[in-house]
Amino acid sequence: MPHIIVKLYPGRSEQQKIQLTEKIVQDVVATVNCEEKTISVAFEEIKPEDWTEKVYKPDILNNEQKLYKKPGYNPFKQSSTEEA
Repeated sequence: MPHIIVKLYPGRSEQQKIQLTEKIVQDVVATVNCEEKTISVAFEEIKPEDWTEKVYKPDILNNEQKLYKKPGYNPFKQSSTEEA
């Protein structure tokens, strides 16, 4: 406890994932007051074309009450550049 899953598009380097993991672990230790050995971090790479079905709908749209940071996008709304 805790186990953190980071879902993101493919393309990040292993070094970027390691750096992000280190920062997440540092912040969790400091904020939640737990030992580093109790934390696990996983990465799930999701293709952009699969993001809406595999992440946005199940994890964001259907779980809004659990979100502490909501995204600033909505794949179901056209952007102002698309409407032009």
